[in-house]
Amino acid sequence: MLCEVRSLGLTGISGYEVRAECDLSGGLPAFEIVGLPDAAVKEARDRVRAAIKNCGFSFPVSRITINLAPADRKKGGTMYDLPILVGILAAGEQLRLPRRPCAFVGELSLSGQLRPISGMLPMALAARRAGLQELYVPASSAAEATLAGGITVYPVESVTQLVGHLRGEAPIHPADPWTPGSALDAGLDFADVKGQENGKRALEIAAAGGHNLAMVGPPGSGKSMLARRLPSILPDMTRREALECTEVHSVMGLTNAEQPLLTQRPFRSPHHTVSATGMAGGGSNPHPGEISLAHNGVLFLDELPEFSKEVLETLRQPLEDGMVQISRVAGTAVFPARFMLVCAMNPCKCGWYGFSDRCRCTPQAVEKYLGKLSGPLLDRIDLYVEVPPLDFDQLSRRPEAESSAVIKARVNAARAIQTARFGTEGPDCNAHMGQRELSTFCALDQAGAALIKGAFDRMGLTARSYDRILRVARTIADLDGAESIAVDHLAEAIQYRESALLRR
Repeated sequence: MLCEVRSLGLTGISGYEVRAECDLSGGLPAFEIVGLPDAAVKEARDRVRAAIKNCGFSFPVSRITINLAPADRKKGGTMYDLPILVGILAAGEQLRLPRRPCAFVGELSLSGQLRPISGMLPMALAARRAGLQELYVPASSAAEATLAGGITVYPVESVTQLVGHLRGEAPIHPADPWTPGSALDAGLDFADVKGQENGKRALEIAAAGGHNLAMVGPPGSGKSMLARRLPSILPDMTRREALECTEVHSVMGLTNAEQPLLTQRPFRSPHHTVSATGMAGGGSNPHPGEISLAHNGVLFLDELPEFSKEVLETLRQPLEDGMVQISRVAGTAVFPARFMLVCAMNPCKCGWYGFSDRCRCTPQAVEKYLGKLSGPLLDRIDLYVEVPPLDFDQLSRRPEAESSAVIKARVNAARAIQTARFGTEGPDCNAHMGQRELSTFCALDQAGAALIKGAFDRMGLTARSYDRILRVARTIADLDGAESIAVDHLAEAIQYRESALLRR
């Protein structure tokens, strides 16, 4: 007999429909899977055979052929275990498929229990687009599947439970849509940071406008401490942003049943030994890298000059385009990569150049240390701020500092102004304004035009840095609640444009 079971697959971070065609025919017993399966899919033969027998069902003594269509797309992963098993049992008339359009996905254990799979959310979204009405998934992945909306999700614990449901003996109750609970406090607060008011101000501007930021200072001055508190003041994510982030993390297996949806913006901090593939993504079957995992969040690069030049150069195009395209023999994948780049670095190898007489680095050594940082990369950073060392009096005092909640309230107010200004179809923050928005919302008066003209000539600005100054000035004006960019807003934006310690 011939039976067709609908399922789902993954390409990059996008799901697509797969049809598992099962044919039982005469001849010597055999079990073949065709349709460009990888090793994990081929091994489904042994898992399916053991699960059927261990759950008390009959495994057909015949020639079994499974075709995973479309047959010209490479299939990978363990999500095809369940549709293959259902197809075999349905072809052998041991169960009857539902009348409503439905799909099955899930990995099997040898005992017939279902295990969670990666990439459940993008596959559920693909099922909804394909017009499917029911989705049978492992119980551990059901909460994530409900995030797609518009489709009935059945959480399946085991093959025995699924067969009982399909036979009408013991129906499975559909999974309730998952809703986020109360947000957990990360425990990191700007109130813990002593001094460094300039650094806090720069981080507030960066959070309010989605700008890239670099902090330069000696060891122990608080650069990493400041950066790791940035998520506590970032604006709340919209539903669309949360789903975009969750899709990427789901494909990489970074979600769980208790918290299937990312409710806080990602904060990724890869070690400086990361490879170019680990940063940008890739592999024989392209998968997302760190810049995609930081989508709609923060990519923090501590000790920036310690990263290899090859890795740093991979950031240039994503910083402009908000996406990264990976081309391999197996195909081309496009991953989202709209992130805030936050960097921390020392001005030299010993870390004290420009801050203390303790520095013994020669000019040649400083030049070599900073040589990995190319001009095009530095030009894509919006704000530079120096983080000087604190003296004893600053460390010993315990002044009242603003908490992250107070700063975040100002950031959310500034983002609300930007959302109202651009609308739902426009940029999501000032950092992503195009030329049309710059012309409309960043117009300067005569005094402002004269100020930036002098800065352009004196500092040797590029066209890109000119636009970035306007975007930062617009954010400062939003934090101030101003309708237009004033001279003081523009002057503050210009002072963040570059660090004297990085001039070579």
